[in-house]
Amino acid sequence: MDILEKLEILTDAAKYDVSCSSSGSTRKNSSKGLGNGHISGICHSWSEDGRCISLLKILFTNKCIYDCEYCINRSSNVTKRAEFTPREVADLTINFYRRNYIEGLFLSSGIIKNPNYTMELLIKTADILRNEYHYNGYIHMKSIPGADSDLVKKMGLLVDRMSINVELPTEKSLKILAPQKSIRQIESSMTFAKEKIVQRKNEIKLYRHTPKFLPAGQTTQMIIGAGEESDFDIVTRAENLYEDYSLKRVFYSAFVPVVKSEFTNDVKKAPLLREHRLYQADWLLRFYGFKSSDLLNEENQNFDLRIDPKTDWAINNIGKFPMEINKASFYDLMKIPGIGRVSARKIVNARKYRKLEYWHLKALNISVKRARNFITVNGKYQGLKFKDQKDLKDRMSLSDPKSFEQLSFFG
Repeated sequence: MDILEKLEILTDAAKYDVSCSSSGSTRKNSSKGLGNGHISGICHSWSEDGRCISLLKILFTNKCIYDCEYCINRSSNVTKRAEFTPREVADLTINFYRRNYIEGLFLSSGIIKNPNYTMELLIKTADILRNEYHYNGYIHMKSIPGADSDLVKKMGLLVDRMSINVELPTEKSLKILAPQKSIRQIESSMTFAKEKIVQRKNEIKLYRHTPKFLPAGQTTQMIIGAGEESDFDIVTRAENLYEDYSLKRVFYSAFVPVVKSEFTNDVKKAPLLREHRLYQADWLLRFYGFKSSDLLNEENQNFDLRIDPKTDWAINNIGKFPMEINKASFYDLMKIPGIGRVSARKIVNARKYRKLEYWHLKALNISVKRARNFITVNGKYQGLKFKDQKDLKDRMSLSDPKSFEQLSFFG
């Protein structure tokens, strides 16, 4: 099998992996090196300054000894298989980079023989890139569940970011849909990576040339909709992962029934809008001071797909509103639908000099299209007149959540 055919098979096999983001790495180029991870990231993502950044996103192999019920590469699935060598992946990366097609590499893999054997192949690939080709661009690799901590350490010293996927939101789902994977092994690797990141940060304060360990941190991915988990289960799990393992990101992948399974036959494709709402909730957890219990609870376990989680929270807590723009704290301002961190900071800075009116907000380029229902400005309310919470939610919601699907190139 030639390289082109392998590339076609293994790029297609990688398309269901969504654990991609801009790097955040600080790896700089040297005078004799190639590439620069300091300002670049990975494919089909956006940097903070608005650039679209690119990645060679492939699997090392789609051969796998595991038989996960949700995976297109499961061992029992009849599909064309291929496998790169470490040299082939390294050469592809360098050739794509030299032609300015990519700014980094995202490499995952099925499991060949056993987790340690597969990890050694991935580490060999990174070693060729870093130490033979002197490539200093961005590298993001997947840690193989069950691999020894020594191998996790070796990989962490070579790559910028590592994904250690929990796969499913609950241990119950993992036992049913991926029985060969262990939540204990996955969390053990995540704990080890967190401890090494902290250790290196402390060592670099004392020793300037301490080797970097995962300078862009670690991430994980959860498949949503394959089990019976509620949005509350998923958001609570994500919150715990952020707190316990200091993750950079939790990625959510809507379940797609790409293979037949007795456990997933009756499970329909998860709505992309549900995935979108979970990402919005994740943003609130990371940057806006919300807790999972603020957004959902045992009585209300799933997001209303018609409306974003922040607006849903505000309507459910309408007694806290309307907030007076001239008096609300910075953190309270951020909880107003339609007002983000930047707008909240503008308001706080501007009101040092005078009381704000509605026209001031417009002059500050702050939209009040949604916020007007939850604020007063110098005592004036210009929002909707509504009968109750349900009336306000209906008037602010999308017309039909089922009608919102991802755009297609063809028809």
